[in-house]
Amino acid sequence: MKDHASIGKALMNHHQYNGFTSINIAVLRATGHDNGTIDDKYMHEILFLVSNSPNSIPFLAERISCRLAKTKDSLVALKTLVLIHRLLRGGNRSFEKELCKAHVSGHLQISTRPCFTKNGYDRSLGFLQKYASYIEERMSWLINQAGKLEPAIVSKGLEFRSYDEKSIDMVFRTLPKCQVLIDKVLEFSSNDMLGSDHSLVAQVAMSNTLRESFQVYVTFSEGIAALVNMLFDLTPSARGLACEILKKASLQSQRLHDLYASCKKIVRNKSLDYPFVQLISMDHIIALDQYGSPKVQPFASQSHVSLSRRMGISNPPQISNQFKGSSPEREKKEEKIEINLSPPTTHFSWTLETKISKVWVLFEDEPTNESQV
Repeated sequence: MKDHASIGKALMNHHQYNGFTSINIAVLRATGHDNGTIDDKYMHEILFLVSNSPNSIPFLAERISCRLAKTKDSLVALKTLVLIHRLLRGGNRSFEKELCKAHVSGHLQISTRPCFTKNGYDRSLGFLQKYASYIEERMSWLINQAGKLEPAIVSKGLEFRSYDEKSIDMVFRTLPKCQVLIDKVLEFSSNDMLGSDHSLVAQVAMSNTLRESFQVYVTFSEGIAALVNMLFDLTPSARGLACEILKKASLQSQRLHDLYASCKKIVRNKSLDYPFVQLISMDHIIALDQYGSPKVQPFASQSHVSLSRRMGISNPPQISNQFKGSSPEREKKEEKIEINLSPPTTHFSWTLETKISKVWVLFEDEPTNESQV
């Protein structure tokens, strides 16, 4: 009844929506009060309507924000968050980029605060709050041409003059972003899933979150391997930062291993391909830190590859020959490693290295209709 009233009101006030009434109605229908998941036809309808009118993306973002801001129903709020998540995953790169811009500009606001003012206890609020936090961070990531997640905040130039510069970018920019997103995933627990009153929608939300975390974990592992490989060629200050990253990675790897183990039991999605999580020993990190000290630096430079293997990091990249030059060359290299690690002021100031696809796609790794909202 509430949904019919909202749709009727939207039809009556169509003149206020600049001809975008159909988009507003599709959002309302996709996030209805029924216990079912989001019907694919509403997803396709929204993507089709927006593709025919690219200028409507800010309007779409505002209607989604309005839906979240007004509802006190945790199911509607959860379905709205899943809608945002699926739109990020289901559109082309141009659409995804514009939706992220709408978030930066304030047109798309992710707030579930009204649900927490509702009288009475709702067991679903714990999962809702953590999922909203994940989506908030997810807005700073984009799906690249290969269908893999990458941080929207990258270095200002996509072309690197050497392998070493690319490795430094991976270690000090991409890897910390991976750790932030992994932290958001680690906020979830099996109790949140089991305690949710909207288990079907929560299952889909968690499936999409896990699937993306698998991709991020691959990048995370590559970053750790690159970091261990270059550790002894960093300046002391950069090495200290690197060791802090490794210590955090050690804790995250254990917690991620445990989370995946519990999710295998409670997330009913057989298409999920869980990765093997390599545990990073804190003892090995301490050993790396000690070997990197000035007193044992000559020994350390000969032992870093064997240490990376002992840590269980497979196929670490080789150190470039540029690191193995004379002392003046090494000092010059160390000066280059002391780079400015602050992100650029905007998420979208770079030029894409490939052309944006103009075709709407649903990625092959999306859940099936049985498990997808």
